[in-house]
Formats: sequence, C-alpha cells, structure tokens
Amino acid sequence: MSLDDPSFVADIAVVGAGAAGLATAIFVARRCPNRTILALDGANKLGAKILVSGGGRCNVTNVAVTPSDYCGGSPHVIRRVLAAFTAEQTVIFFRELGVEMHVEEYGKLFPNTNRARTVLDALLGEAERLGVRILPGHRVMQIERRDDCFEIGAEVAGVRIIRARRVVLATGGLSLPKTGSDGGGYRLAQHLGHSITPTTPALVPLILDGDFHTGLSGIAHEVTLTVLVEGCKPVRVRGPLLWTHFGVSGPAVLDVSRYWHHARLEQRGVTVSVSFLPDDDFISLEEKLLGIVSSQPKTFLRNALATFLPARLADEILKNLGIDGGVAMAQVTRDARRALVRALLEWPMAVRDSRGYGYAEVTAGGVPLSEIDPGGMASRKCPGLYLVGEILDVDGRIGGFNFQWAWSSGWVAATGIGRELNA
Repeated sequence: MSLDDPSFVADIAVVGAGAAGLATAIFVARRCPNRTILALDGANKLGAKILVSGGGRCNVTNVAVTPSDYCGGSPHVIRRVLAAFTAEQTVIFFRELGVEMHVEEYGKLFPNTNRARTVLDALLGEAERLGVRILPGHRVMQIERRDDCFEIGAEVAGVRIIRARRVVLATGGLSLPKTGSDGGGYRLAQHLGHSITPTTPALVPLILDGDFHTGLSGIAHEVTLTVLVEGCKPVRVRGPLLWTHFGVSGPAVLDVSRYWHHARLEQRGVTVSVSFLPDDDFISLEEKLLGIVSSQPKTFLRNALATFLPARLADEILKNLGIDGGVAMAQVTRDARRALVRALLEWPMAVRDSRGYGYAEVTAGGVPLSEIDPGGMASRKCPGLYLVGEILDVDGRIGGFNFQWAWSSGWVAATGIGRELNA
C-alpha cells in the first residue's frame, strides 16, 4: 500500500535511521514479523555517523561495559537497560549478521574488516531482509498525536504526512551536525510533552589559551587529567593525550570534556590540570630525580627529563618554568627541583573552550531518563512514543560505550513494543 494512501497506517515509524534507529527497527521486526515498520531519515545517504566513527572503523562496543562508564541520567536505569542487551549479546548479534570483531587496546571492539561500512551494510541488509521500509530523504519536521495514531510530517519534495500507531524517536543529538544531527529530535520530543536537560558537547577536543601547546603538536603520551569543579569531587581520567595546533585531544581529553562543559553550563568555577607522570606522586618523583643526581650528577636536567617525557615537552616545561635545562643535575637547586616536581604532577591546562558540536562525538543532556519507562523505553508523557539512543540524557566515555547504549536501548524499546503488539 502506498504511504500516501489515506487509509495507510504503519504499525511503527522509527524517526532516525542511524545506529539506534536501525537497531530498533531490526529488533522490532524480529519480534513482530508481518508488521509494517518504517525507518525515516533526513539524509539521502544513511549512516554517516557510523561511517566516521572510530576513525572510519566503527568502535562497535567494548568488552567491559558498566553504568560507571556513563554520565547523565539515573545509573539504576542505565544499568537496567545495559543488562537487557549486553556487550556479549552485541557481539553475537553482529556475528549473526556476518560481522566478526576483534579486541584492541582499552577493550575496544572493531569489525575484523576495520571498515565502518561493514557495520552499516550489515544493519541495512538485515533491515531490508526483515521487510523494514527505509525512507531516506524524509526529514521529519513535526509529529502530532491523534486519537488512534501519530501524524508525521516529513519533508520530501514537499510535505508528506505519514501515519503510524507507534513512533520511536532515534534522532540523535547535536554532535557532528555534518552527519545530519541538528537537534531536531529535541524539538519533536518537547512538542510531544517531554522536557530537555540542557545539552553540551561531549567527547570533544579542548582549545587552550597561550602558546604552550603550539610547539608540541603531534606529540601523544599517557597522562592523568584532573577536573576540579566548584562544589564537586575531583574527576580524574587517565589515558592518552594528544597535543594539537589548537590545544589538546586524545581519549583522556575527550573523556573529561563533558565535565568542563557541564561546569560552564552551571556557571561553576572549573580548572583542569595534567599529571605528565601518572604513576608518580610528589615523593616518588622527587626520589627519582635525586636518584639521577646520585648516579649521574653531570647529566643535563633536560636530558634527565627526556628519560621520562617526550623531549620537546620537557624543553617546553623547563622554558615555561624559567629553569635552565642545560644545567647539570647536581647543580639543580632544591627549590627548582621541587617546583619542577609540582609542575610535572599538576600542570594547569588553560582551557578556553572546546571545538564544539562540530567535533563532538556525542551530546551530553537530552530527554531525562525519569520521563522514560526503563522496561520498554516508552515515554511517560506521550502514549505510543518511545525514545532511544543519543536523544536521551545519557553519554558514555570513549571506547564504544555510546554505540552500546544505542544497541541496548534499541533492544529494550523493541521489547516494549513487542509486548504491546503481541499482547
């Protein structure tokens, strides 16, 4: 039957055919065969965010996924959703689709092909096999709740009105707008009765003031970053940091960015510092330096530091501290040595801003989990509406956790929809 036939009413319309939307459509189709399932997306070419994720390789999930890997809404709700469809089940699901995966550093799981296209093609192929009608180029502009169904207004060579008994919002957030994420789903959710927790970019590189970083561009090394927010406990994240021409990036930086942004959103004071030697504290690092004084008293300070740090970084630290790197270790004064130790363990990062949604991998904030039934991802505000993925107030750290939230929330939504349709 034609979508434009006045008597046509789909059983389910999924708005957004990205990771969460495709997963939901597939899981519903498996539970409810012979039902009419539509997946609408504003883009003409689907899956742009999947294709650019993980450096074009798609970090599908992680070997160890827990609620502590996420921020935003209730940890209890997050735990319940993740437990319903685990990382292990994700691996099995993709294996069924012909996508085998391997584990890399930090537990990240990638397709063996190392191509994100493999993941996207598998999802699209399974959706097609199950009879899901995918409608690219259908940008949903409005959704109205009528007595017995929803009326969905989509832009496609004019405006097409599509009717559906149930709607799943899988529109994503504001991150990477070039992939089609423009926050339009928040407006749709608000119109249907939901509130929105204020949003910020997350998993985004940070821009630094000053010129300390400019000569370090391209250097990557292990650090611990500490975020101190006024009135909150310190947040510490250990991992790789990458110096860039604008500031800093790398996994550790991306993971702390949401805390910096959230503090600014709440107008709280916030500072970020870095320990260049995350395995040391003040006492152990001073003992290391004194050990070099004893064993290699004529070694230049610059060369001694270069055994711990990238040489360019060591030189830049010494220059900023006003300490002569060409002095022999035996001639370094006690005060200079201790100032250096403090600097190496608590170097202040002059964060001015982040690179914004255009470079953010995910959005923090969104529809509160308190407005969702965690047993089926059903809206508590609008009967027949379900919400999955990034539109919700849940953001995971880097490493496949946000994709896992997409798969898990899609599974739970399909469970809830299936319960209703098969009752």
